[in-house]
Amino acid sequence: MAEFILKALVKARGMENEYYIESAAVSAEELGNGIYPPAKRCLSQHGVAFDSAKRARQVRSEDYARFDRIICMDAMNLRWIKRIIPQDPDGKIHLMMSYTGRSRDVADPWYTGDFETTFQDILSACEAMLDGTGSAL
Repeated sequence: MAEFILKALVKARGMENEYYIESAAVSAEELGNGIYPPAKRCLSQHGVAFDSAKRARQVRSEDYARFDRIICMDAMNLRWIKRIIPQDPDGKIHLMMSYTGRSRDVADPWYTGDFETTFQDILSACEAMLDGTGSAL
């Protein structure tokens, strides 16, 4: 969801040429799987376009050199990232909600089924990141 929410915000601001946005998983559980159907429904309800051909891939150590920021949805993902990318000399790795000034996890719909709360968390963090109003912790 975060990939497509951020892409939609960047497009709405006419900044597509300034960003390359791609999501990846920290574990191998979902590799090759498409977007979870309830996530698609939530994105559609908000008018956020998504690529139905999107398939999950796993974060690789070389991603550190490829990307300016690596944003994790929760503390567990952050721990996994640190196993894949043990060093962060450039301070690229952040928790998503830290952009809102809150050091907490994005609400996880996997356990609650509440994709709307997750959408709102991601939206507020992406807007704060793009506006420069939040500070990544």
